[in-house]
Amino acid sequence: MKKRRKNEEMKLGDLLKSFVDENKLDKKGLNQVKVRDVWNSQMGPAIEKYTTNLMLKNDTLYVQLSSSVLREELSYGKEKIIRNLNEEMGKEIISKLVLR
Repeated sequence: MKKRRKNEEMKLGDLLKSFVDENKLDKKGLNQVKVRDVWNSQMGPAIEKYTTNLMLKNDTLYVQLSSSVLREELSYGKEKIIRNLNEEMGKEIISKLVLR
């Protein structure tokens, strides 16, 4: 990659893409972080408190909960949860939700 001088102008999007590429960050890793933030903001602090682990693998979101009662309640609304999370993410990233 061509080295840039400090005073050379770059668009912010190009700069971010360059940073991601140079540091070998991929979109999967960035989506992993974003989906955690979106889960917490969409589900609220009550559910965040019972969420012990969250992992996005391919197009499946695995959510580990410390409450079996909450897990059962959320299982009834999986499609709505997936729809809300994807809408907040701005793209179709999640197609399946697994509650553990």
